[in-house]
Amino acid sequence: MFRMLVKITVVLLSQNFNVAKSFENLASILLSNRLIDTNVFPREYDYIVVGAGSAGCVVANRLSEMNSTVLLLEAGDFETLITEVPLLAAITLKTSYNWAYKTDPSPHSCLGLKDGVCYWHKGRGVGGSSLINFLLYSRGHYQDFDLWSKLGNKGWSYNEVLPYFKRSEHFEIEKLKNSRFHGYTGPLNVSYATYKSRILNAFFKSGVEMGYNVIDVNAGQLSGFGKPQATLRNGKRCSTSKAFLQPIINRKNFHLSVRSRVTKIIFKNSLENNKLVALGVEFVKNNKRFMIKVSQEVILSAGSVASPQLLLLSGIGPAENLRECGVPILNELQVGYNLQDHVVLPGLVFTTNETTVNGRSLLNPRNIWQYLETGTGVYTIPGGVDGLAFVSTPGSRFNKNYPNLEIVLGAGSLSSDSLRFTSSTWGLPEEFYQQVFKGLEIKNAFDMQPVLLRPQSRGRVSLKTRNPFAWPKMEGNILQHPDDIATLVEGVEMILQLAETSAMLRVDTKFNQRPFWRCNHLKFASWKYWHCCLRLYASTLQHQVGTCKMGPPNDSEAVVDSQLMVYGVKNLRVVDASIMPTIPAGHPNAIVIMIAEKASDMIKERWRMNNNKHY
Repeated sequence: MFRMLVKITVVLLSQNFNVAKSFENLASILLSNRLIDTNVFPREYDYIVVGAGSAGCVVANRLSEMNSTVLLLEAGDFETLITEVPLLAAITLKTSYNWAYKTDPSPHSCLGLKDGVCYWHKGRGVGGSSLINFLLYSRGHYQDFDLWSKLGNKGWSYNEVLPYFKRSEHFEIEKLKNSRFHGYTGPLNVSYATYKSRILNAFFKSGVEMGYNVIDVNAGQLSGFGKPQATLRNGKRCSTSKAFLQPIINRKNFHLSVRSRVTKIIFKNSLENNKLVALGVEFVKNNKRFMIKVSQEVILSAGSVASPQLLLLSGIGPAENLRECGVPILNELQVGYNLQDHVVLPGLVFTTNETTVNGRSLLNPRNIWQYLETGTGVYTIPGGVDGLAFVSTPGSRFNKNYPNLEIVLGAGSLSSDSLRFTSSTWGLPEEFYQQVFKGLEIKNAFDMQPVLLRPQSRGRVSLKTRNPFAWPKMEGNILQHPDDIATLVEGVEMILQLAETSAMLRVDTKFNQRPFWRCNHLKFASWKYWHCCLRLYASTLQHQVGTCKMGPPNDSEAVVDSQLMVYGVKNLRVVDASIMPTIPAGHPNAIVIMIAEKASDMIKERWRMNNNKHY
């Protein structure tokens, strides 16, 4: 079935059909999913986990190891074959597996994108964003987690979280197999794409010319150039659904319910300690409303948008926002603030005399059959990402071993995006594509993208209405702080320097100097020109974190404590990217899985202390 689906997809690509929708429909028909949807519920569970994403799948797995009942609720549907092919990750963003959020307009960013807003892609289905992301497994820098600890979050230093990274990992990279930084027996497969690019080799050599080493991007030293590690299993995507839920389908104490939209957390006031107590949740499924109770905990794992939204809808958050939306105020906390995100500038394209990934290579029968027969080759490239570099810009306020910029090397480029899958996910208008890339479609080209790792800007998620089915107000606020703009301009200049190294020149690397649409009135490559490009076209790398901030009791912005329990509430915990006090220099999927592993141990310890049940 998998082979059949890939063949059909390739035909659709060649015929310029609506591939995403066709692929999704075919996948849902062809796949016989092993996971079972629960439609009949007992009145009470020990644990209810809201959101079957990268965190929720882990938590449900680990808690159901105990003699406890677990209900996992997911607003989306089961995973299908549409998500399987790593190189075609952009297609999944055009399907119902994506919430496809759009932010409110901002004067600081995304001004040149369609509708003048930033596009936020969030997973909607069993596996969450691990279904639609670009599969990159990148943990961040050890100092990121040491900072969490220094901020008063006991137990979150790098040495304390490393065992949890390793617990989930099934590391399959032979040349690094003796590393103490990796785990080898976990359920989540991590490996390299099998495709070997000559551009990647030139990229590494250019890094050495600039004083950097070639590194394992998930070991002790983050500063350097490396091949991306990805959640790949036999050449296909390894989602958290595959890794953590499929192995437990026969556990009688675990129930999964899809197409189940949680609308509210139910509380009561405890007279004993004047605390709120989480009693359960309300959710809607098949146009029916359910209220299920919980004996131990409700665990929010709905992500950096939906978790704060659900807290706000339930009466936990800033009084002013709750009051203006008519939500009764139960507990005043700074829910929705502290939003942080990694910012990227797409569109820096370089031609070369080496072979790159473009429409011709995608439709090359040799590449197609190689993938179908062996699960290897060009189709295994995670989201088209060929290489990563973690570097320090000249104006960085951090030490050199603590990078403030990531450079993402593409195996191809936006210029070969003839069907506009990738450019449309950014929200780039057709005029941009025509002005910058017309005529480059069939040329061998690759791109390099600067990513801001340590943003100073902060955004917010808040309520627009008390309607639980409406989007919240999303203010990304990226590039509000002038330091963020300055760092990215320096990042662009570093990329242009990389392109001028002898290693890159040996493969005839040439920067596409057609000016970005609506910035061509400015001197090309000047500070003002790049400032214009960033304001108009820089956008998010879909790494929103921090909206339910973890912090000590004396932190007025904290929503949860170091055990991830919501302040002032008993039996309610948040376990997802929203708890991060500061954003690490990694890609959040790996970090969220670690958070869920650690939280599961915290929950199990509390279970043991309560001494209500035994293993």
